[in-house]
Amino acid sequence: MFERTWTVRFSDTDPHGIAHYPRIVDALHETSDMFMQEIGFPFWELTGNYDFGFPLVDMRFEFEHPLHAGDDVRITLTPDPSTRAVRFEYDGFVGDDTLAFSGYEQRVCAGTSGGGAQEIPEEIRSQFVEYADGE
Repeated sequence: MFERTWTVRFSDTDPHGIAHYPRIVDALHETSDMFMQEIGFPFWELTGNYDFGFPLVDMRFEFEHPLHAGDDVRITLTPDPSTRAVRFEYDGFVGDDTLAFSGYEQRVCAGTSGGGAQEIPEEIRSQFVEYADGE
């Protein structure tokens, strides 16, 4: 499992002072960027250096508890890889470990020249498995 802390900023909130859901989704995308960078395969290098990427094909989130400016949110990402895709499962906790949201992003390994899904290279898939098993 990969973990990071996101601090909700005033600019992340709506007129009622509650974090607006698109800003939460931005924080989750940033979390997956940080995870891929940590394992040595930043998203921004994959298409240029390896001729494939992990486009987002599905996502779903449930919001359980409001977040406010100044909240420190502990976001966890657990990869669940198959041979051609990976699901990044997320949980966000605030305060005394109150669940604020949970959900997933489904990403497919796909070549930049088309042709649909392809096998995830073993050096990346093994990192996904390591973080999935490291719970």
